[in-house]
Amino acid sequence: MIRLAGVSQTFQARSGAVEALRNINLTVAEGEFIAIIGRSGCGKSTLLRLVAGLIKPSTGEVAVGGTQVVKPRKDIAMMFQRPALLPWRSVLDNVLLPVEMFGWKRSEHRERAEELLDMVGLAGFHRKQPHELSGGMQQRVALCRALIQRPKVMLMDEPFSALDALTREELSTELQRLHMDLGATTVFVTHSIDEAVLLADRVVVLSPRPGRLRRIVDVNIPRPRSLGHNAYLEEVARCSAELHELLLTPDGPPVAPQTHAVTPQAQRPRQRV
Repeated sequence: MIRLAGVSQTFQARSGAVEALRNINLTVAEGEFIAIIGRSGCGKSTLLRLVAGLIKPSTGEVAVGGTQVVKPRKDIAMMFQRPALLPWRSVLDNVLLPVEMFGWKRSEHRERAEELLDMVGLAGFHRKQPHELSGGMQQRVALCRALIQRPKVMLMDEPFSALDALTREELSTELQRLHMDLGATTVFVTHSIDEAVLLADRVVVLSPRPGRLRRIVDVNIPRPRSLGHNAYLEEVARCSAELHELLLTPDGPPVAPQTHAVTPQAQRPRQRV
């Protein structure tokens, strides 16, 4: 589904060239959920922007569904750290914004927008303004806005990092459920190992800048996953030990170029809405 082949990214700054990513080779299977972690400035967000088609790689190729990504596409949605809702539009109208931008008919997508809002616990809030919602509720709206276009690929750049711990935990659990139901291929950037283990099939570790593929750690827990379940706690401990060792020894060798993706873990049947 997603393939990065020999991808490097260098930006030109006043102080000179800044190499953000170096020789990234990564394949993500259809329906797979991967998490990306690494130190600040290692190129995690740059990698997402490349897959989204917001920037072009300096070298290498990014492809989704076998087609090279050269610009933003309707089948790829991105969710950022902040909800970035338009304050003069209602909750429902914010969710429908991509529909208008793509030139689709609002009437054909209104029912889906309402269903998505209900799915994330915002029934009764369709006509509210963003300032009437909590931070967690605003991020739920932003999630619905990304899902309204029925994306094949979801890119999520630390979407819960600004939230309190309880709300973050709640939304992470909600995202796990939505992923199982809707099945979009998902790339999720986070600094939280616990969050990565809860959500991901694999955790991709990037080295400090320039970001290189340092290690890919498999998460061996069937879904649905529970924060308090023994298997989850054991896997968090295992992955934490391995990931902390990687993050504390940043100068080790990168992984060998990846030639294939793993098959996502077995999930319950998905229902498209």
